Amino acid sequence: MKHNWGHFSDAELGVAVTEAAGVDVSKLRELNSLSIVRAMRGQPPATVTELAARTGLSRPGTDVVVRGLVTDGWVKVVEPDGSSVGRPARRYHFNADAGYVLGVDVGGHKILVLLADLEGKVLRSHRLAVEPDADPAARLKAVDTAITQCLTAAGMRPDQIWAVTVGVTGPVDATGRTTLFTPLPGWASVSPAEHLATRFACPILVENDCKLAAVAERWQGAAQDADDIVYLLAGMRTGAGLILDGTLRRGYGGAAGEIGALKAVRWLSAPSHIENCPGVPGDIHPNDKAAWVFERAREGDRDARTALRRYVKDLAVGAAALVLTLDPQVVVLGGGYSRSADLIIDPLAHELRRLCLRVPEIRASNLGADSVALGALRVALDQIDARLFTDGMPAPLIPRP
Repeated sequence: MKHNWGHFSDAELGVAVTEAAGVDVSKLRELNSLSIVRAMRGQPPATVTELAARTGLSRPGTDVVVRGLVTDGWVKVVEPDGSSVGRPARRYHFNADAGYVLGVDVGGHKILVLLADLEGKVLRSHRLAVEPDADPAARLKAVDTAITQCLTAAGMRPDQIWAVTVGVTGPVDATGRTTLFTPLPGWASVSPAEHLATRFACPILVENDCKLAAVAERWQGAAQDADDIVYLLAGMRTGAGLILDGTLRRGYGGAAGEIGALKAVRWLSAPSHIENCPGVPGDIHPNDKAAWVFERAREGDRDARTALRRYVKDLAVGAAALVLTLDPQVVVLGGGYSRSADLIIDPLAHELRRLCLRVPEIRASNLGADSVALGALRVALDQIDARLFTDGMPAPLIPRP
């Protein structure tokens, strides 16, 4: 964020510093503009007086900074609607369309791409099916196709994207690879960040899907009021994402929360109780087995209820280990099985009461299949914020008018 401040005095800018103090005045001027941008993001249009009150800067200084932000394209002027008597004060709002972010969910059966503006408003969603046994080249091609179709539908170019986050299955190491394990065929040999770097010049981050889903739940989902969260992925695959003190925990090698790797926890085999329930029609698609079992359980079918009870007991073992270790405020039940949370939450709470010292509140996710991609958007926005709002660091982004 570069401005031409040369012809304005320090008093006009609201900077109360002295050269003798050894303070970089130009940097403080820069921070003033960043503080105003921060005060405007996600907020209704505001006057200069209101912005000065929010930031603690002088009104003349705020006026100077805001005019510079308008010139640079970070801020837009809101024209009066004619409803006020007399001459209304000019109002301003953050230009969320100065840049955009992408959140990409690379799953076993689909690629989901979400496009959002700089305030996180989803502008476009695009889903593309992919075969579960697709090799890395085919899956990467599907990623490219889904992104291209999403951007084309939105009328945008790759250079308008300021950050990309990709969610993948399996723990992600510091290089962005899933070298420890992943159910996606051959995916451990792939670097999604390197692949997309040939197309995007912006920061590209790769993260585990359960961790991103946990971020989404705290941002827009069932745990917006919590800082200590365990996210449980309940479905054909079982996993967890952890947020402590409001911060996503990755662990030294990116494997935090991968408690299912311990066979004694029984998470690896837990879904088999649902999938192998007696009575499931032989011609039913594997993706529809769980829905069939849950529906029969609601109807009181004995085999279905037994399968569900055994599944919950296995799910509870790993959940209890995480609850005892982390003592979270909230456990969020997500994944495909969360659509039948009414059949799972009470039995799970019963098992946790038997195993734990204190049972946190258990809530069902309300984000559906978008949770991973939404979490990816939030992480992409955080990447931009880290570059914009780090103290003492000038913003490297160049807004587009």
